[in-house]
Amino acid sequence: MSHNSVARSLFSSSARTSFLRFALAALWIVLLCVTPPAQSQTQTVPEMVDVDLSAGVHPFPHFWERMFGSGRAILSLRESYRRDLHDVKQITGFDFVRFHAIFHDEVGLYSENAHGAPVYNFSYADQIYDGLVQNGVHPFVELSFMPQQLAAAEIFQSFWYKPIIAPPKDWSKWGDLISHFSQHLVDRYGIDEVSQWYFEVWNEPNLDFWAGEPKEQTYYQLYDTAAKAIKAVNPRLRVGGPATAQAAWVDRFIQHVTENKIPADFVSTHVYGNDSAENVLGVTESVPRTQMVCRAARKVHDQVAASPQPNLPIIWSEYNASYKNEPDVTDSTFMGPWLADTIRQCDGLTQMMSYWSFSDVFEEQGVVKEPFYGGFGLLAERGLPKPAFNAFKLLHYLGSERIPVDSNDAIVTRRIDGSLVIALWNLFLPEEHGHAKQVSLSIRGLTGSHHAVISRVDDTHGSLLNAYEAMGRPQSPTLAEIERLREAAQLGSPETQDVEGGQLMIALPPQGLAVIEIQ
Repeated sequence: MSHNSVARSLFSSSARTSFLRFALAALWIVLLCVTPPAQSQTQTVPEMVDVDLSAGVHPFPHFWERMFGSGRAILSLRESYRRDLHDVKQITGFDFVRFHAIFHDEVGLYSENAHGAPVYNFSYADQIYDGLVQNGVHPFVELSFMPQQLAAAEIFQSFWYKPIIAPPKDWSKWGDLISHFSQHLVDRYGIDEVSQWYFEVWNEPNLDFWAGEPKEQTYYQLYDTAAKAIKAVNPRLRVGGPATAQAAWVDRFIQHVTENKIPADFVSTHVYGNDSAENVLGVTESVPRTQMVCRAARKVHDQVAASPQPNLPIIWSEYNASYKNEPDVTDSTFMGPWLADTIRQCDGLTQMMSYWSFSDVFEEQGVVKEPFYGGFGLLAERGLPKPAFNAFKLLHYLGSERIPVDSNDAIVTRRIDGSLVIALWNLFLPEEHGHAKQVSLSIRGLTGSHHAVISRVDDTHGSLLNAYEAMGRPQSPTLAEIERLREAAQLGSPETQDVEGGQLMIALPPQGLAVIEIQ
């Protein structure tokens, strides 16, 4: 949420800065008095953001853009999937992709002959992983779901493609499947490559993706068998779990693997902004979607720190602002400031967060029926960039060191070359009307003349939604309409402003994100 901080920062440490900022604030008040009020209410006094370049910095690895989720394994063979993968790689440089269902029967990896002996066919699996590796992306391998001929029963999850979620009928055959699979990958790609991958056992076993009973104990049997099989192939391979929803089981998972001497190289779990506080945090308070993800990240971070293995890497292998199809959330400009604020809050709490997902080449609810239905992807069908795509593009500009700032609406960073990159935003919940605001940025220690290059994502920058509305929201846009939408999604040329005495005034509409490069 947006916070005014006028009272604490009207006066700076130097008389010159104080005079300049007082003059800016006074000018803004005068302008408000002579300008007719707009329909969207605007704050009456600028929000002050003070940056002290002499303050201590800390490393700022880009944990939010190293990994993305995607639609299930077989979809990665499509041209549209690979084109979207390439486009997101171009703007983020991401390293890993995770998807469900490499063991689904449509991939054809596992079957049994007439005598019940396993038969392995890696044809499609090779094409799937070749496509990632050739695009400079490492697989984050989710070991799921159960092949039909290995399943103890035909128990299906509700997704359109009907994954089987039953335990194996024979635990030794499950171990053999993991062994043959892992060994094949090492043989094909080499241990130096595959040792950079991650192997995650299953997906959300605490929900309806796992039919073992009791859930947690049978999941541990699934995990233990797989982890031992992977390490037997090569101890350099990385394995972890429990891949739970709602930040569940992490502390007990660590206790289990520690007590039973089971390998675990990382812990993974999931959270979404609209998960309930009771399910995630065990409290009855109302936690807004602007805070839920990083409240969960803090919980898991503290659990790992207090565990017998306090240095285990923490990977959020799924997160987003919503686990439902909500067009006013994942398709909207809300995602720009939401993402920036999530980065601000989660910094230091995790090694990697995997946004779910990079593309709407995705079929969990069936074939996509219209371009903007609240899908999870950064790119809608036909590769149309949503505001979230452009938000990731801008936030990639942030530097590798973070400078502390007393604001809930700003991230200040320094690049290796010494230049400053600042993100500012104006965040409201999707159901709130919101108001525009002015931000008065004061950078102490910035001497001489500079200029600011300002890039934006909001309703009129980097968003195709107005153009789509003007078309009448066609369910099946023509090729010409698709090209017009693609043009409307472009960020356009950035603005420039002179920066004198470290002073800069920035206007932000509701749900606006601005990234400022000081040159």
